[in-house]
Amino acid sequence: MSKEFFPQRPESKPMIYAYEDVNPQYAGLLKIGYTTINVEDRVKQQYPTLRPGGTPYRIVFAEPAIYADGGSFMDHAIHKYLERHGFKRLNGEWFRCTVRDLKAAYIAVRDRTENIENRDWNFSMRPEQADAVYKTKTYFESLKSERKGFASPKFLWNAKMRFGKTFASYQLAKQMGFKRVLILTFKPAVQSAWEEDLSRHVDFEGWQFVSRNGKTYEECDKKKPIVCFGSFQDYLGVDKDTGSIKPKNEWVHAAAWDLVIFDEYHFGAWRDSARKLFDMSSDEFDEDTDNSNQNELLDETWLPITSSYYLYLSGTPFRAINSGEFIEEQVYNWTYSDEQRAKENWKGPDNPYAELPRMVLMTYEIPEAIRRVAMNGEINEFDLNMFFEAKGKGKDARFVFENEVQKWLDLICGDYLDSSITEIKVGTKRGQSFLPFKETALLNVLSHTVWFLPNVASCQAMANLLKQKQNSFYHSYTVNVCAGTEAGVGLEALYPVQDSMKPNPLETKTITLTCGKLTTGVTVKPWTGIFMLRNLKSPETYFQAAFRVQSPWTIKLENGQTEIIKKECYVFDFALNRALKQIADYSTRLNINETNPEKKVEEITNFLPVLAYKDGAMKEIDSKEILDIAMSGTSATLLARRWESALLVNVTDLVLKRLLANQHAMDVLMKIEGFRSLNKDITTIIAKSEDVKQKKKEGKKLTPKEKKQLTDEEKEYKSKRKEVQEKLIKFATRIPIFMYLTDFREYSLKDVITQIEPKLFKKVTGLEVADFELLVSLGIFNGPLMDDAVYKFKRYEDASLEYTGINKHAGEERVGLYDTSLSREEYEQLDSSQQSSMKAPKPIRETFVPKSSEERHEERQHREVRREEPKEEVFVVEKKPITFDRDLVVIGAIVNHKAFGLGKIVDLKDDYVVIKFDAFKDKKMFENPNAFERGFLTLMESSGTKKEKNELVWYVCYGSNLCLERFMCYLTGKGSDKYHIEPNPGHVCSDQTPPRDSKAVIVPYDMYFAKYSEWWNGSIAFLDKDRKGKTYGRAYLISKKQYEHVKQCEGPLYRFEINLDAIDGIPAVTFTNKNRFIDIRRVSSDYRRVIIDGLKEIGIDETEAERYIAERIDKSKFY
Repeated sequence: MSKEFFPQRPESKPMIYAYEDVNPQYAGLLKIGYTTINVEDRVKQQYPTLRPGGTPYRIVFAEPAIYADGGSFMDHAIHKYLERHGFKRLNGEWFRCTVRDLKAAYIAVRDRTENIENRDWNFSMRPEQADAVYKTKTYFESLKSERKGFASPKFLWNAKMRFGKTFASYQLAKQMGFKRVLILTFKPAVQSAWEEDLSRHVDFEGWQFVSRNGKTYEECDKKKPIVCFGSFQDYLGVDKDTGSIKPKNEWVHAAAWDLVIFDEYHFGAWRDSARKLFDMSSDEFDEDTDNSNQNELLDETWLPITSSYYLYLSGTPFRAINSGEFIEEQVYNWTYSDEQRAKENWKGPDNPYAELPRMVLMTYEIPEAIRRVAMNGEINEFDLNMFFEAKGKGKDARFVFENEVQKWLDLICGDYLDSSITEIKVGTKRGQSFLPFKETALLNVLSHTVWFLPNVASCQAMANLLKQKQNSFYHSYTVNVCAGTEAGVGLEALYPVQDSMKPNPLETKTITLTCGKLTTGVTVKPWTGIFMLRNLKSPETYFQAAFRVQSPWTIKLENGQTEIIKKECYVFDFALNRALKQIADYSTRLNINETNPEKKVEEITNFLPVLAYKDGAMKEIDSKEILDIAMSGTSATLLARRWESALLVNVTDLVLKRLLANQHAMDVLMKIEGFRSLNKDITTIIAKSEDVKQKKKEGKKLTPKEKKQLTDEEKEYKSKRKEVQEKLIKFATRIPIFMYLTDFREYSLKDVITQIEPKLFKKVTGLEVADFELLVSLGIFNGPLMDDAVYKFKRYEDASLEYTGINKHAGEERVGLYDTSLSREEYEQLDSSQQSSMKAPKPIRETFVPKSSEERHEERQHREVRREEPKEEVFVVEKKPITFDRDLVVIGAIVNHKAFGLGKIVDLKDDYVVIKFDAFKDKKMFENPNAFERGFLTLMESSGTKKEKNELVWYVCYGSNLCLERFMCYLTGKGSDKYHIEPNPGHVCSDQTPPRDSKAVIVPYDMYFAKYSEWWNGSIAFLDKDRKGKTYGRAYLISKKQYEHVKQCEGPLYRFEINLDAIDGIPAVTFTNKNRFIDIRRVSSDYRRVIIDGLKEIGIDETEAERYIAERIDKSKFY
């Protein structure tokens, strides 16, 4: 990632120009062209030979070739307009027309006023868009034969804002041959993106777009594809008096849709009152609902429409994923980090990600003299809502703290003269202020910004204040008040903003004031910075708004190449602690696969740098500092509230149905305090919920009595659901009590509960260990958020105790979260408050190695036995200390630990060794070579080490055995529910030891699919021994006895061995068939899944894995 900030715009200025030649023979002709350099210079280039007399040409027209939205157009569009209107075109770019005719053509093209298709886009999908379409299409098609009697399939695109979901959605519809597509949204302003992609791209010629103020469904040609766009209010609203479907919308309910798309799904789907929005006429409502009832999912089952398929689109669908509404196979993920990583790693020309600007978060701690009026007493933090509080309406709106807001306006443009300004003005270079409208590098690119304020009154008060005479700096900006009913709904609010940027967004300057409008789903290319001037509870809302300014802004050069206008965009936040908490929380929710909080933050800040202005200096801060500052204002009260959050538990219909289907789980619930009285309520919640959904879906006209009954039923089941939720939250609040009482910190909290202190856990919570495990498995608890709550709780607790001289982690090697644990070193790096432990010598780390289910079951039977008596010697004799040599640290080597005694190295992982000691059941992990060099471990001479090495082999696989769970089925004879593998007791290996090691390798032969396997219900993988290639493989280090067993299990189709290059001096071998088969059949979804899971285990991301499988299937067909 580049460390250079504030790149400047290029000098190019797109212009449409025209000139006439003074030679009488060319009278009445105009040469109409396009250039990005000075028009005079461009025309001179066309007259390279000097002539006697005056200039041989006269420039009669020169205007910016820029749309109001920032996009550019070329002279071809003008030429087409003139030709369509009967103006004769001579050679090249010469036309017989007047300047007046040209001006009319220019205005029609610039303002897009002519009602005719002007398809000037022909770009293709970026790789990730193509992957999303492929994965969705594959999933939908795989369920074609299985759909009878089941709900229509649905799929979720969890893709960052600016992913291009509209274009990719249309490509999915086109590839699947859909003719009727319905797009529903809570944000009508997104219409522009949907309409523009359909009307301007060459791929969708002939497609028709239906909207509230545009073409109607009745006017469409039913033989051509139809896309209907509308808000939930537009199409699914009901008559307020009768509760029945509005007559004008009956066609929506009667149509058989091929695909229904829910755009901006995160919005409205989680509000307790979401369905009431059907009756709203305004989009002026606040989506910042982090603590709203997440259990009211607004899914397709609520809607009185029918469709073959459903597609959900969102950049922040965290709650939907955590609730289990969508399984892994139904989700495509693409994050900002994925995008910027792809941009950085692209090799060669034509980088499709180059135009996507990098985002920079600029945070400021403003002077005490300004912020003191709005310090929140409870958390001692600058309160933006309080600071920008306003009274009055329209022209009478005024800020409560107008003097301080004026000082803030002076501050950001460099006019604040208080001596304390040095707190911010001191930069890394002499004279740099890094203030938005003061620093020259920033001022040059921030010609169009959006300011996100608390409410309508604040927006109107800011507009009034900016007009006052003392604010002359801002008078050169056009100020748009995009708030309140006067601003309009949907696109009505967008048009004035675009108009204010005319005639040339490269030269005009605007400030758009909003409290919610245009912060979701719209594209305004010239916006380069957003000012976050309000408190936001939800990181989803924060970043949905922030990513509005990441829209690409490019122009076309004369040679047809693209020039990037916006290379970087900015988020300005003046509540430093709040801003850093937002990015920390967003990172926690975004990366569900990573458990280390610092690494989660680091993942996003690698590509979204954070510049913090604090204590008189500007500095780029790293993930550790972000967490430190974000936690600095934390109090015990706020930490306690995290354990009362509704987000920690899931009580959706889906989760409740899982509970009902499991009698044991229901019995467990009854053990929780207060649940016995709710015994029948879960059934009631689901039944009433389904009943209400069905009635609303039917859309029948209801009598007042029926309408009241429906409302009462809704209130009843929602009240009961809330009661269930509150009981579970009450249970969750006991976890901090347990954390205080237990002395264990080395493992995760989940392991402490389930393995070490089950009796204490039962006393505190009332549940047995197995009971708790069952509730966790059913998805009742939100793991990532609970991990975050545990982490912050422990940091606060440790800092408090160390202040009194108590170190609860002294001598421990690992610190636990909810269902994972951090190494001591990782934890200390995250917690700068523990200075004493940071100064201690680096400890030798002993890492907990997860146990198998059998080991855990056995340990539960003997929980009180912490250490076993030494068993009969199991290692070879002649064990004498030898001089340390790292080359001798191999699997099977014998070591001695000064405390734990003799053991054997059973695994090697990068810079660690895993050792199984005689006297302990658990394996232990140590740093290599640190543990040997510091004397904790000693290598022992053993006559059996080389012999054991000679008995090993690297078995290299490339098909289903890539997945460890599937491979172990061969050794143990056990089945796998996940992969539908039945147990096979007749094929149990005498040595069931798991592989001693595994490595990702490249097999130098082509892999293809052929034959038919009854086991997998389709073709299976082979290597073509005569065709060189690159195949992803996995090498397992196993005994030769195990290898022969696996080979026997694979059967007669795999008898041809291929010897590969040795690994670490140990032979490597794989097998295939000596023949090259050509009879490929379908490759089953189960077989694809197990291979993809295996590829993911060796570090291949899912997108690449799916591309790899699809490519080899295609190659197999055309061999």
